[in-house]
Amino acid sequence: MMTTVTVSPKYQIVIPKDIRESMGIVSGQKVQVISYQGRIEVIPLKPMTEMRGFLTDIDTTIDREEDRL
Repeated sequence: MMTTVTVSPKYQIVIPKDIRESMGIVSGQKVQVISYQGRIEVIPLKPMTEMRGFLTDIDTTIDREEDRL
């Protein structure tokens, strides 16, 4: 999805509605803005309460050598 936006005289941009909705961005939410390989990336930050349990399906078992604990 690619949309063109205009930078305001105050160097502000508006995130288009379709992108906000697809990313779940809401008013007042914090986003991280980074410069990466000649482009600007906006990454929505999620509250820690939403992150609870997102790693539950990861297999944490590892094979160990016999002489290791």
